[in-house]
Amino acid sequence: MTFAKYLKAAFANRWNLLAFLGSLGFAALSGVPDVVMPLVLAGEVAYLGLLGTHPKFQSYVDAQLAKAQRQQTTASAEQTLKGILSSLPRASVARFKELRDRCLELRQIATQLQAADKDGGGHLEQFQAAGLDRLLWIYLRLLFTEYALGQFLQRTERRGIEAEIAVLEERLKSLAAAAAGSPQEKMRKTLEDNIQTCRDRLANHQKARDNFELVRLEIDRLENKIKSLSELAINRQEPDFISGQVDQVATSMLDAERTMNELQFATGLRPADEAVPELLERATVKSRP
Repeated sequence: MTFAKYLKAAFANRWNLLAFLGSLGFAALSGVPDVVMPLVLAGEVAYLGLLGTHPKFQSYVDAQLAKAQRQQTTASAEQTLKGILSSLPRASVARFKELRDRCLELRQIATQLQAADKDGGGHLEQFQAAGLDRLLWIYLRLLFTEYALGQFLQRTERRGIEAEIAVLEERLKSLAAAAAGSPQEKMRKTLEDNIQTCRDRLANHQKARDNFELVRLEIDRLENKIKSLSELAINRQEPDFISGQVDQVATSMLDAERTMNELQFATGLRPADEAVPELLERATVKSRP
């Protein structure tokens, strides 16, 4: 299957298609197609075999496929970004924008401080563009997770579930002595199953509330981490050290990312892709009206 993709790419090359189709046309008009046609096909097979097995061509095909995949994941991340920004309330978007603007201001100061060091400035630019974008993306997804969980908790009232359980348990008491095989026994089993379902809902509600509090704490923690890293870019002008700190912070957020993945039932967010939309360089950050 892997080799087939190289053969397909070699055959689909526009110059090969032009030559191959032209040769087939010549063979058909040659007056001896039964002689020329096999020669054309043999030449095409030889061409595909030679080019498809060439290491440089295989590297080129792999690079093109990787590029297409990156573009696809980038487009997916951009679509997710638009959905988040259009759903978040203004207060949450304003909080994100304030943190993003702070990073931009600090990056500008740090870049000016390192203007004399061309190599260092380049590393700093790369760090800011990749590292902080990644952390800001996690931060924005956390904000959306907090919002989605808040909406879920508003729609699902704990006291309502508890009241329903109490009513069902009262009805169940009256059927405690139901005879085996009687209609009352079937009613009792139905009530027991309904009560268990309500208890599962109650447990799910409590889990959502616990996760809601955890996400809020993670938002505060990451916000302070990003501020600290941005300030570090000024006070500690060592790009390699700063990049290492970014990786450490990103690693420390793995639990938060796993929590967000577990909460897809409430957020609808897919697991985070490797591609991260540009957030520092984005001209405007729009919220819903």
